[in-house]
Amino acid sequence: MQSTNHIFMVQPVDFHSNPQTKETNAYQHDDDKDQEEIQKKALAEFQAFRNLLVDHGVNVTTALGQSECPDDIFCNNWISTHAGRRAVFYPMLAENRRSERRADLIALMRKMYTDIFDFSSYEQKGQALESTGALCLDRVNKIAYFNESRRAHKDIAKIWAETMEYKLIPFETEYKGKPVYHADVVMWIGSKLAGVTTECIKSKEAVLGPLSKTHEIVEFTTVQMESFCGNSLEVVGSNNEPMLVMSKAGFKALDAAQKKTIKGHYKHILQPDLKTIEYYGGGSARCMLLELF
Repeated sequence: MQSTNHIFMVQPVDFHSNPQTKETNAYQHDDDKDQEEIQKKALAEFQAFRNLLVDHGVNVTTALGQSECPDDIFCNNWISTHAGRRAVFYPMLAENRRSERRADLIALMRKMYTDIFDFSSYEQKGQALESTGALCLDRVNKIAYFNESRRAHKDIAKIWAETMEYKLIPFETEYKGKPVYHADVVMWIGSKLAGVTTECIKSKEAVLGPLSKTHEIVEFTTVQMESFCGNSLEVVGSNNEPMLVMSKAGFKALDAAQKKTIKGHYKHILQPDLKTIEYYGGGSARCMLLELF
């Protein structure tokens, strides 16, 4: 399956702009308000988002976050899960993000998944591969689209692809003079439709060529990417219906033709309002959703 009905989320307790990730994340803004106020607004956005998913038939398992981990709300970066009760733990670039791999959450995942691969030791070499942030997965066709950056090391990606028996398709991006920090900001892949920010990809045919063989593609501009339309995820809701999750800002940034194409594939497009999380965290809807297969 490309998508799942079961999502894991982490409720923030200390959300604010993370100074340790600012250098690599061009979408992130410094705290310009009291951190308690930022946390309060982020929590409200999180709760409304979770409720939106549940109201549409998505099963959501929630864990409480921890202090001094401002980005643990973006829980898809340290772990991925796969069919056959398989899971992977990943190396993180920022030191305070490595604490998101908590003993209690690891124990929970080990109860759910019996075949686990742990790549986190690469942190000792200063190398990172931040899960489905770094790897945009076509799960049905077993293809991983990989955008190299400081948070996505190509050598680890190659080992991951061999281990998980995926074909790796690497590509390079540039936005404001540096690589986009995660592939899941650039693109998303659903069952039949994919969205790709082609303007920031140096050789877009490296992605569009293989992807167009299996999916219809809607292309985004970098201006639209700034509103996080590329940071979207297909989920499965009531009556086994596939739905697209894209933040309110992301959907608003689309033009009429793009919206028509997306609505041709999805009856429901869930649009959480995540303006605080997007502004201070530099991530959006997809980053907050860990898929449980």
